[in-house]
Amino acid sequence: MRSGYAVGVTLLIVSAITFSTTGIFTKGVEAAAWAVIFWRGVFAATVTTAWVARRGTLRQEFLAMGRAGFAVGVIGAVGTAALIPAFKLTTVANVALIYASAPFIAALMAWVILKERVSRRTALGAAGSLAGVVIIVAGSLGDVNLTGDGLALLMTVVMATIMVIYRARPDTPSAGPSVLQSLFLVPLALIFGSPLQIDPVEIAILAVFGVMHAIASVTLAEGAKRVPSGQTALLGALETPLAPILAFLMLSEIPPTATLIGGAIVLVAVLLSIKSKATPVVELSDQGTRP
Repeated sequence: MRSGYAVGVTLLIVSAITFSTTGIFTKGVEAAAWAVIFWRGVFAATVTTAWVARRGTLRQEFLAMGRAGFAVGVIGAVGTAALIPAFKLTTVANVALIYASAPFIAALMAWVILKERVSRRTALGAAGSLAGVVIIVAGSLGDVNLTGDGLALLMTVVMATIMVIYRARPDTPSAGPSVLQSLFLVPLALIFGSPLQIDPVEIAILAVFGVMHAIASVTLAEGAKRVPSGQTALLGALETPLAPILAFLMLSEIPPTATLIGGAIVLVAVLLSIKSKATPVVELSDQGTRP
C-alpha cells in the first residue's frame, strides 16, 4: 500500500513538471498558434489512444463517454484554442498564475449550478485568488499582454466548467474527451493555419510536446488514484511556480512586478485552501482533462 502511495506521488510530480513545460514548448518555436495546436493535438491524441488501447478500455473511454464526455471534448477544445495563443501573447507566468485560480472559479460555479456549499476556507481562497488575478491583469493594461491574459482567463473558465461537469458526472471518462478535443481542433488548424508548412525541426519539437502532454495527462490520472485528493492538489500546485521558473531559465522571461505581486497572492490562496482531507474544490481539480 505504501509503495503504491510512493508511486502515486512520483507520478504526480512527473505530471506537474511535464505540464509546466507547456509554455516553454509553445514559446520556444516560431510556429504560429494553430500549427502548435495541430501538431500537439495529433501526437497527444495518438499516444493517449495507444495507452487506452493497451489498457483495453477503448469502449469505456470513447463509445460510452456519453453527452458529458462529448461536452468536455467540445469545451476542452475551446480551452486549448485559447491556451496556446495565450502563451504566445503574454508571459508564461501570467498564464500559469491566472490558471491557478481555476479550482476557485469551479467552486463558485458548483455553488451556483449544483448548489454545493462553499466552505469559508474556499470562499477566502477564491477572494484572494481573484484579487491576485485582478492585479496580474491590471499590470497588462495598455499592453499586448492584455489579450493574452484575457485568453488565459477564458481557458481558466473553460477548465473550471470541465471540473464542474466531472463533479456532476464523476463517471465521465477523461482520456476519450481529451482525444476528442484534439480531433475537433485538427481540421480547424488546417483551415486557419499552415501546420504542414513549418520547419521539420519544429514539427519534431511539437511532436515531443504532444507526447509530453499525453504523459502528463496519464501520470495525473494514474497518480490521483493512489494519493489522497488533498495531497494530489498540493502536488499539482507545483506546476504554478515551476512554469515561470522554467520560462526564466530557458526563455530569459522575467515576469512584470504586477505578476510577481498578484502571483504571490494567488499562490498563498491556493496553498491555504488545500486541506489534508478532500473538499469539493480540491476534488474538482483532480479530475478531468486538461486543455
